[in-house]
Amino acid sequence: MKHQLDFEKPIFELQRKLDELRNHPEKHAMVINFEEEIAQIEKKLAETSREVYSNLTAWQRVQLARHPKRPFTLDYVAHTFSDFSEIHGDRLFSDDRAMVGGFAKLGDHRVMVIGTQKGRDTKENIKRNFGSAHPEGYRKALRLMRLANNFGLPIITLIDTAGAYPGIGAEERHIAEAIAVNLREMMLLEVPLISVVIGEGGSGGALGIGVTDRILILENAYYSVISPEGCAAILWKDRNAAAKAAAALRITASDLLELGIADEVIPEPLGGAHNDSAAMAATLKACLLKHLDALNAIAVGDRMRQRYAKFRALGRFEEPKAAA
Repeated sequence: MKHQLDFEKPIFELQRKLDELRNHPEKHAMVINFEEEIAQIEKKLAETSREVYSNLTAWQRVQLARHPKRPFTLDYVAHTFSDFSEIHGDRLFSDDRAMVGGFAKLGDHRVMVIGTQKGRDTKENIKRNFGSAHPEGYRKALRLMRLANNFGLPIITLIDTAGAYPGIGAEERHIAEAIAVNLREMMLLEVPLISVVIGEGGSGGALGIGVTDRILILENAYYSVISPEGCAAILWKDRNAAAKAAAALRITASDLLELGIADEVIPEPLGGAHNDSAAMAATLKACLLKHLDALNAIAVGDRMRQRYAKFRALGRFEEPKAAA
């Protein structure tokens, strides 16, 4: 059975009725016009789906970004890229399975692809630490980025994490320093860099692989300094105020595009990326190729200056008006 979110109940109820008609036509043949009834429900289903998914709140988009069936980094690596060869370890401590990366091809381009990876079930989530990388994950990512820079390969990062792992071990191995070094070093890389928020983009855990020339975001993904629940707990002293916090934070793709943080919103299939992962992978590939071609046309020095200026310009401030 498909995972059902609260706001999707009208859609799933119509789908259930449609499936019942199709699977057991003998129960309804004597009392209704079978074909006409199916056509009416299909029309209503299409209308309801468009209405629901065209008017999603910020919190509902957060729920879609966390959908357990949503494509993860390795799903896109398998279907958007080709010839992937994974590289393991940070050469300092261990191999963090929450951060994956390696050589790949995007169309005719040889690239380095890096991303945070969640798990589908309990066993895999433990292996992947629920997509929250340790310091060694960010150091592995930096090792791969430096390797790509040495070979002149563009770097593409796929972001899907609630945040970097906040545990004692991570603090002992200097998680903040690892992320900070990545922020500095990514600004100095000479090759083109593109990041894509494919699901959750949480705090420094996302930013640690997100200092790039282009920041793209899927339609139902979000990018935020804090989770809605965390914000609600701090400002409203109640994690149940997450929906209010999500709206106040302005973390959705359309908000980020308006604020100048995201460079493009990548449309998803109706109902979310998980409803047609093959189409989503194809759309992502086309978008990445477009931006990669544009970045390759810019001289290295100019591209680096534009990257620096992009991040220096982020943020909006309002000065209080002087008293009359």
